[in-house]
Amino acid sequence: MLAAGILGVAFLLYWFLFGLDLLGNGAKVMSGCKAGELFGDDTNPIAGLMVGILATVLLQSSSTTTSIIVSLVGGEDGTISVEQGIYMVMGANIGTSVTNTIVAMGQMGDGDQLERAFAGATVHDMFNFMTVAVLLPVEAITGYLNALTKAMVKNADVKDDEKWEGPVKKIVSPLGKRVIIVNKSVTKSVAKGADCEEFYPNECVGKPSYTNCGKKFGLIACDKEHGYCPAFFSEDATSKDDKVSGGVVFFIAIMMLFTCLLGIVAILQKMLLGMSTRIIYKATDVNGYLAIAIGAGITMLVQSSSITTSTLTPLVGMGALRLEQMLPLTLGANIGTTMTGITAALVSDSIDSLQVALAHLFFNITGICIFYPVPFMRALPLTAARRLGRATRVWRGFPLVYIFVMFVIVPLFFLGLSALFEEDTKGFKVLGSFIVIVLALCLAYLAYWCAYQDGQQKCYTCMSTRERKRKAIVDLPDDMEFLKARVAALTEHTGLPEEEAAEKDAGEEVEA
Repeated sequence: MLAAGILGVAFLLYWFLFGLDLLGNGAKVMSGCKAGELFGDDTNPIAGLMVGILATVLLQSSSTTTSIIVSLVGGEDGTISVEQGIYMVMGANIGTSVTNTIVAMGQMGDGDQLERAFAGATVHDMFNFMTVAVLLPVEAITGYLNALTKAMVKNADVKDDEKWEGPVKKIVSPLGKRVIIVNKSVTKSVAKGADCEEFYPNECVGKPSYTNCGKKFGLIACDKEHGYCPAFFSEDATSKDDKVSGGVVFFIAIMMLFTCLLGIVAILQKMLLGMSTRIIYKATDVNGYLAIAIGAGITMLVQSSSITTSTLTPLVGMGALRLEQMLPLTLGANIGTTMTGITAALVSDSIDSLQVALAHLFFNITGICIFYPVPFMRALPLTAARRLGRATRVWRGFPLVYIFVMFVIVPLFFLGLSALFEEDTKGFKVLGSFIVIVLALCLAYLAYWCAYQDGQQKCYTCMSTRERKRKAIVDLPDDMEFLKARVAALTEHTGLPEEEAAEKDAGEEVEA
């Protein structure tokens, strides 16, 4: 039984990882042109941060985002400066946590599991948000990361012709490449000012293959090593067709993730049935600093922090992993994912690209030094994550609102706001200043409303009401069947036919 359970988990885990691979590739194809346009903008610190967030949310991979940033910083035309690249990798750190937050929503069927899983996913968010809140102004004022990494790469030689690929990617990629292959050069070229339509149409002679299509592709490419083209490749495709294909793959991947997640959780629950929570906690209770090292090591192997955190999130949901242990593992994942950027820098021959990759590493290390060693500081992201988890108990729709607001609305708003200050027109700058003043007043009123006008309780009541309405709608058919059964039993008890019983009740109401 145990062996069958382990095989079942391994089988579903492979398809779960395959789904994550498809999720990232579908997102890259679906939004590759738009993400490239984001990278091409000349940005201030806030805009650079928001570009990093939005690009990573669109591409569903901080590894891809940082690799693109590193390559653009190291380009001959200097598309992105070192300082801009540093702000963008800060945003990539935040954007990567959206994947495991989406995975946590796969446990919506159980309130307890959803609360724990969402807390386990958002502890990553909270750490990243808090680290950025501290280090972004420090970097903007002092240039700490820029100066530190500049001193480190002063006499460095980064030229290297090899690129390392993690073993998990080697296992999953062969099947993934049969479905869809991303042409990452499109995003890089668009960031340098090219038009997405320049890559269309595909010009293939004979049966589509890497060589027969002239080694020139749109958003979906053919395999360079083996020559074949994936299932979603079409020689007559336009950019719109490829984006639709990316969207279809993205949707299929979401369905695969949720299905495999449900299967993994169900099997693990049966395997752990009878084991006390105390025993499970004991097995996962390792020293926090060792857990950071484990998280970093796993992520270096799989080459993706999203895979690490998304695989651990269901374990938090089912109670096999404590939130206190999830935090150091995610911190290690943050460090491990920087290896991809460093590897990309090693492929380049630019010192600037290595500087940005190292800035990403030391940004995460500095954040860990601030928020992990001191128990009081460590409690900040843990407490915030627990509160977010409890919010899902009050209203099941909260995760959707959270993802949409924190990873879409807020970055877009601040990106647009910062764009106003980048314009040379005085009118735009005045408008931007006015919006900043209004925003500050709104935030001040929100703080006052929550602290002195019982705002938190009102929010709680509002979400509770929405959840009650949702449950009432879901339970309505069962409640109607129950009432019908009770009426039938009452009618049988009184001995009256249904019509006579109804007339009697009506007569009694008239007399009253």
